[in-house]
Amino acid sequence: MKFFVVFLLLWGLSFSIFAVNLPTRIDISFEVKTGVGHGELHETLRIKKENDVLIYHITSEARASGVFKLVRPGSIVRDSRGIITQQGLEPSRFSDQRGKKIPSIAIFDWENDFLLIQHKNQEKKEALPTGTLDRLSLLYNYFFIPLDGKFVDLHVTDGRYLQRVRYSIEKEILETPIGELETIVLTKQLEENDKMKRKIWFATNHHMLPVRIVSTEKDGLELEKIVTSINLSYSNDK
Repeated sequence: MKFFVVFLLLWGLSFSIFAVNLPTRIDISFEVKTGVGHGELHETLRIKKENDVLIYHITSEARASGVFKLVRPGSIVRDSRGIITQQGLEPSRFSDQRGKKIPSIAIFDWENDFLLIQHKNQEKKEALPTGTLDRLSLLYNYFFIPLDGKFVDLHVTDGRYLQRVRYSIEKEILETPIGELETIVLTKQLEENDKMKRKIWFATNHHMLPVRIVSTEKDGLELEKIVTSINLSYSNDK
C-alpha cells in the first residue's frame, strides 16, 4: 500500500519522477475454471526505461488440464508491448496465438492513426481512436492511471476486431486464494447481439492489478480466472 500512496503523490508532481519507484517485473498466476475442467494462467508485466521512455511488455500463457485439455489443446499465448504515458498504456503491438494456429496480430500506428489487424492470413486497417487498448493492456492499464466514475468507455482489440465497449464501475469485497480483497469491478455493458460477457476485478490494495476475470468466449465457453499469487520485483532486489 505504501508504494501505491507514493505513486499517487508523485503522479501529481511529475510522471518521470515516480518512474524510479515502479517495479521492473510483476508476475501473477491464476487458476482457470470452466464447466469442462480447469487450467492455469501466468502473466508477466516487465517495465524498463530506455532513452527516458518507459517501455512495458506483457506476456500471458494459459494451459488447460484434465478434460479441459481435450477441448482446448495446446496453450494460449498473448503478448502486448508498447510505452507508458501519462494517459496510461499505449500499445504498439499485440498478438494472440492459440495452439499451433497462426497468431492474430494488431499493430498500432499512432503516428498515422490507424490499426493494422492481421487475422487468418488477411489484413485490414481500422481508424485508431485515442486511448485504444488491447485485451492484455486493458488488464494492467489501471496500475498507471486512476479508475473512477460510474462508467468508462474504451476501444479494445483482440487481434481480430476493434470494438468500442462501455464498462460500469463498482466496488466489491472479493474472497480469493490470497485472501479477502477490496476491488473495483469493471462489468461490460452488452449491446444488442453481443454475447461476449466480460467482468474484471482489480485489487485496490494490490496496485489495481487484475485478480479475477469472468468472460464468455466466442464459442460460448464460460471462463473464470482467479488469482493464486502476485509477486513484484524491483531492480534493486537482491
